[in-house]
Amino acid sequence: MFGRRRTVGELATAAARRWPRRWPQEWPQEWPLRPLPREEWGRRRPTVGQADVTVIDAAVKRAQARPSGNWFVVADSRLVRRDRPYGMTIAGRELVAWRDEHGDAVVGSGVCPHLGAPLAQGRIVEGRLVCRWHGLAVPASGLPGWGWCPLPSHDDGVLVWARLDDVDGEPPAPRPVLPRRPDLGTALTAVTRLDGVCEPVDVVANRLDPWHGAWFHPYAFTALRVVETPETPDASQSPDADAEDRWDRFVVDVTFRVGPRLGVPVRAEFTCPEPRTVVMRIVSGEGQGSVVETHATPLGPGPDGRERSAVIEAVVATSQRTGFLLARRLAPAIRPAVRRAATRLWRDDLAYAERRYALRRGV
Repeated sequence: MFGRRRTVGELATAAARRWPRRWPQEWPQEWPLRPLPREEWGRRRPTVGQADVTVIDAAVKRAQARPSGNWFVVADSRLVRRDRPYGMTIAGRELVAWRDEHGDAVVGSGVCPHLGAPLAQGRIVEGRLVCRWHGLAVPASGLPGWGWCPLPSHDDGVLVWARLDDVDGEPPAPRPVLPRRPDLGTALTAVTRLDGVCEPVDVVANRLDPWHGAWFHPYAFTALRVVETPETPDASQSPDADAEDRWDRFVVDVTFRVGPRLGVPVRAEFTCPEPRTVVMRIVSGEGQGSVVETHATPLGPGPDGRERSAVIEAVVATSQRTGFLLARRLAPAIRPAVRRAATRLWRDDLAYAERRYALRRGV
């Protein structure tokens, strides 16, 4: 008689089952969740004829030609802390990151200049990184006499970046190329990382193929339709910045699944602000203005000689709904769920990127 109270999602699913013939006319328009018809995976319309290889390849090449300013994503800002160091390898260089006594991010070589100890295994004492082998204390300002100097770094509030001028070899920029984001003071953020056997270009190519979404991730997406693709530029003309933005803008109508029979329809755009970043932004629908930034950081070759890359994906979500304020307050509990969803997607997509790398390199 006094059974378990059902959640909003369960109530909506029950309503969807009761109204199979009256969708969507009688479904409450103010609800972000929409009922989904039953659909067999093998009966959906193929996208093989729409996924033009030349369009995808041209967009990838233009992305690779954009300047990076020599900036690379190091980690989720939350992982760079005052109480312990964070270690990572970028392009074969062992790095370490921590926060000084002022809370500013510090990034530098992870190799102790004394006898080569791993500084990522050290301890933070009063803002300095102390090596555990012999106690050499490395301040945030560096040890010029020992040859240890901090790298240019940047903390954008979501991610920590480092500038490695000897890797890209481009003219250095004072800041990384950052996409437009919602106000972090009113947004919910979550960062996920997965590593794969591929190069950053393979990750970018995966994201610039929106046609695979509903086929390869049917548990996450449905009703996907690419409504705008990049235009191929006329090589005889000198393109301006506005034209470049137009060329590299994929626009997609897609429904994000939140259950077997429910989804949230949105329109999203995919752009590349720099060669190792693809940004998905919701331009209309629930969560308008929210972004998902996919950053690919080269790690260097593994023991087998094949290249490794880290996919570091940042979700910066926003909403005008009053319930989103509660979601922000519950962010520590919600972030693991966001990370699990991103991890599932990228386990699939890394298989795609790794396959592309293997075919491209013949390994």
